[in-house]
Amino acid sequence: MTGRDLTGTDGPAPTPPPGCPAHGRGPGGVHRLYGPEAADLGALYEKMRAEHGAVAPGLLHDDVPIWVVLGHGENLHMVRSPAHFTRDSRTWAALRSGAVAPDHPLTPHFAWQPICSYAEGDEHLRLRGAVNGAISTIDHRGLRRYINRATQTLVNRFCEEGRADLVSRFADHLPMAVMCEVLGMPDEYGDRIVHAARDMLMGTETAITSNQYIVDALTRLTARRRAEPQEDFTSHLVTHPARLSDEEIREHLRLVLIASYEATANLLSNVLRVVLTDPRFRAQLNGGQMTVPEAVEQSLWDEPPFGSILGYFAKQDIELGGQRIRKGDGLLLGIAPGNVDPRVRPDLSANMQGNRSHLAFSGGPHECPGQDIGRAIADTGIDALLTRLPDIRLDCEEDELRWTATLASRHLVELPVRFEPRPPQDVTQKPALRTTPRQRPGWLIGSPGPASPSAPRPVADPPATPRQHTPPDAAPTRPDSSAAPRRGPGPWQRLLRWWRGE
Repeated sequence: MTGRDLTGTDGPAPTPPPGCPAHGRGPGGVHRLYGPEAADLGALYEKMRAEHGAVAPGLLHDDVPIWVVLGHGENLHMVRSPAHFTRDSRTWAALRSGAVAPDHPLTPHFAWQPICSYAEGDEHLRLRGAVNGAISTIDHRGLRRYINRATQTLVNRFCEEGRADLVSRFADHLPMAVMCEVLGMPDEYGDRIVHAARDMLMGTETAITSNQYIVDALTRLTARRRAEPQEDFTSHLVTHPARLSDEEIREHLRLVLIASYEATANLLSNVLRVVLTDPRFRAQLNGGQMTVPEAVEQSLWDEPPFGSILGYFAKQDIELGGQRIRKGDGLLLGIAPGNVDPRVRPDLSANMQGNRSHLAFSGGPHECPGQDIGRAIADTGIDALLTRLPDIRLDCEEDELRWTATLASRHLVELPVRFEPRPPQDVTQKPALRTTPRQRPGWLIGSPGPASPSAPRPVADPPATPRQHTPPDAAPTRPDSSAAPRRGPGPWQRLLRWWRGE
């Protein structure tokens, strides 16, 4: 097979045989979103944008065709147009025709489930209403206090060592600890559930076993809260007027737990990496020109926790980004390429502080309902960590950092750091309230006035000396010049004594 020479020479350029996974292009010269060329998805997306514009054809594993939405505006139009696009993969023409095998590697990303993410119309309103209702009951001030305590607990585990891996010992643990508390299953939090969540997301040989471990934990939780509701997310989901079934509750709990965990773990790692590797970024934080929440939003633009979402499916023939989309075609929500669309960000080095129009949490009816929880974990956790370890620094060269990447996300493997060892902090003791000292006469600032004869005196005060009556025509008594004048405490000293309880 021969193909057009993309270098501009006249002769045909030899290419590998059709279907060869070592080559970046498939049938018709369409780029593959897997294989060697897809090792750097960011560069591949830009190449596709240059060739096709805001919407480009691509190939998933097994050369399954997919439209990749690269434009910021085109992505927003797609997610905000439920009349034209759906998330119900059962309408996908490639799936209905058998082109997508049952054991396709990306099946976990698009397989239909009885959850709000794949529902439409009244069913979507019922399921999403229950999730939104349960989220609205979360006390966000109490949540931030818990995030701070969880951060201090995690830091206590390595603060005396002077070195740590912030991915495996912090970023992977904090979101799971917080979400187990939110869902009402704090006893389930531990190394086992963190490993299970990471394992199933990586799609290893033990991913099915790890998934079953989490499903079993959520099944037990659903049964407990069905029998005895409490004040937590799961209980409010169980008691919501939408009357979700046990299966619907369990699957929504799984969605909330895993999606929140993966997104927030990636967000924590991404922000901390930039803080540790970009001196200007850290200087802005230390100097007050940038707050931690603003740093988080900047990271959501530059390195969104999820790079893409599979998928959306056309409900009718429609044009999008200059391409003719047929009914039943599948589309990839391009979060990462949409965030760097040159029509929206012509200068990628420009500061995006205060701008929340990124695609990190999708949009439209299926916009992430728990984004404020993710922001709270990142804002509070990073601020508490940097306050506790202000001298933290990277313990390797920046080019030695490694990632594991999939079509959906890019996860930092390790983030080794060093710092001065510190003793653990007591995270169980609550702040004590000092009792107010007893007020005494003369505590006000100013000159003392004449005492009222009828006013009661405090028991602790000494008895007053009776005043001598002096006739009007008597000569004034001159003070004894041999005795030094006695000066009482001034207003400021009296205030200090009162403040100290003296």
